[in-house]
Amino acid sequence: MAGLETRTIPVTSVRLHCIIYTLDHISLRTLLDKASSPVHSFQGPSSSQKINPYTILDGQGRLKMDPLVSVITPAYNSVKFIRETVDSVLNQTYPAIEYIVVDDGSQDGTYEILRQYDSEKKITVLTHEEHCNKGQSAALNLGLESCQGEYIVILDSDDLLHPEKVSKQVEFLENNPEVGMVYGQAMAISEDGRELFPIPRDDHIEPGDPNRLLLDCYMALPGGAMVRRSVYDCVGFFEEGFRASQDHDMAVRIAEAAPFAFMRGTVFYYRKHGASISNQGLERRWQTGFEIVRRAAARYPYRRSTIRKRRALVHFRIGQVYWQQKRYPSAMLHLLQAGLGDPMRSMSVVFGSDKTH
Repeated sequence: MAGLETRTIPVTSVRLHCIIYTLDHISLRTLLDKASSPVHSFQGPSSSQKINPYTILDGQGRLKMDPLVSVITPAYNSVKFIRETVDSVLNQTYPAIEYIVVDDGSQDGTYEILRQYDSEKKITVLTHEEHCNKGQSAALNLGLESCQGEYIVILDSDDLLHPEKVSKQVEFLENNPEVGMVYGQAMAISEDGRELFPIPRDDHIEPGDPNRLLLDCYMALPGGAMVRRSVYDCVGFFEEGFRASQDHDMAVRIAEAAPFAFMRGTVFYYRKHGASISNQGLERRWQTGFEIVRRAAARYPYRRSTIRKRRALVHFRIGQVYWQQKRYPSAMLHLLQAGLGDPMRSMSVVFGSDKTH
């Protein structure tokens, strides 16, 4: 998104601004679809011989542009899973994909594997200056700065895309131009690839309300979503000060700026294992949660009850972490604040009828 003009957009107009930007972009593509002049094919992020931006739609010879999709993977010390992750992108049924992997200073052989793929012109590998480690948000921002796609998918370096994930979500966004982000279900898998359970559940219904998403991060992120580039242009980059929970922060910011929708069906596989980022640094993750709520409240007209209940939930989570660390006085203080902030939910958690997120 180099060259993007930076300006302040009032909260009340953010949603409209993103929709106008998207519709203008679609209008431009519609004109291109109608053009009769020949178009040169181009390929991938580092070559110009693979992706043909036009495909035959029907037997009448009608031509339509295949919008380019950018898939971005931040990778750090992922040698055990990185080949499987990369191959899941390369094996997509959708033809027009550029795949960018940002190696965030790996020291376990991940970078060398990625260089092999890059030398075969299958992916583009980026690194920070001097191959240093700057964290996942900085890695994602480097990918966002460099990508060219109309639609953007982010995939963690230990997760897998379903083979039809990109094609199905492109079709959905093409048919629903008012939607800025679409997400589907993840199938949680074990370290060895055994299927466990879907996220969210099969009976999930998307209310389309940012209040709900801030309160309960029910989406399977980041691999479940596809986002229009125009929406990222509106909401900006990932917060590099966050070394955890940046996915929830970004999803909330997107929901504030553009309509979002749910597609039932598995679109990626979320690997649960002890070394995953989501299982590390839990205290930092939930401390970041307080800052996410603070910024959200300053940025968007959330209901006061939403802010109060989300703060209560974060207090509960930090209380759990401190209890496990045997820091009992700190744990009790946070659990008490959770109970005061949302007493009904606290009681339902105690009696097992509610699972916090």
